[in-house]
Amino acid sequence: MSEKFQVLIIEDDFRIADIHHQFVEKMGDFIVLEKVKTGNEALTYLQNTESMPDLILLDIYIPDVEGLDLLWELRTTFHHIDIMIVTAANDVEKVEESLRAGVFDYIIKPVDVARFEETLKRYKQQRQWIASKEVMEQRDIDFIRRGDALAPSTDNGNHNLPKGIDPLTLNEITSLLKNNEVQGVTAVELSKLIGTSRSTARRYLEYLVSVEKIRTTLKYGSVGRPERKYVLK
Repeated sequence: MSEKFQVLIIEDDFRIADIHHQFVEKMGDFIVLEKVKTGNEALTYLQNTESMPDLILLDIYIPDVEGLDLLWELRTTFHHIDIMIVTAANDVEKVEESLRAGVFDYIIKPVDVARFEETLKRYKQQRQWIASKEVMEQRDIDFIRRGDALAPSTDNGNHNLPKGIDPLTLNEITSLLKNNEVQGVTAVELSKLIGTSRSTARRYLEYLVSVEKIRTTLKYGSVGRPERKYVLK
C-alpha cells in the first residue's frame, strides 16, 4: 500500500490539534486532511468531502457534543472509518464504552509521543497486512485482535520468534516483498521503506533467509562492492 493514510483530527483546542498534526505527519505515511473543533464541523466535513479519511483522531470533550454521542454517530454513519480516541477522559465508563464501539486505540492526554507513534505504526502495519490477505483463518483473526500470533504465511508455524523480531514488522516486510512493485530489496532500500535503521532491516531480512522464506542474490552497481539483494522465494 503506497498511498498515505488520511487522517481527520477532531480537537477543540487548536494548540493541541496542531501538535497532533505534527505527530501524525512526522510518521511519513500519514497526512492530515483537516482539523475541526466541533462535532457539527466534523459531520459537515465528512458529509461533503470527496476524500474520506482512513482514520479519525477524536477527542471526547467537544463543546457541542454530549458524552460519546459523536463517537457513536461516527461509528454508525461512517462505519468504514477507523477511530482512535485521544482524550483527557480517563473514567472507566468512557473507556469501556469506547472499546465497545470498536475504536482502534484509546490514548489518554497528555500524549506520550512514543506511544502515539507506536499506535500509528501498528495501524499502518495492520492495514497493510489485511490488504495482503484474500481469506482469513482463525490464526489470522487472532493476529489482528491480539498481535501475539503470526500468520501462517510468515512464520512457518513457529510462534517463538527470536528477540528483536516483531511479528507486525515481519508481516509488513513480507507483504512488501510479495508486492509486484517490489522485486526484491537491499537492506538499505528496506530501511527507507519501513522507516528503520539499516541494521534493523538487515536483521529481519536475515531472519527470513534463515527460515527459508526469502533468498539472496547480488546487486551490482556502477561503482563499489555489490550489495546483497533479498528476494521472496
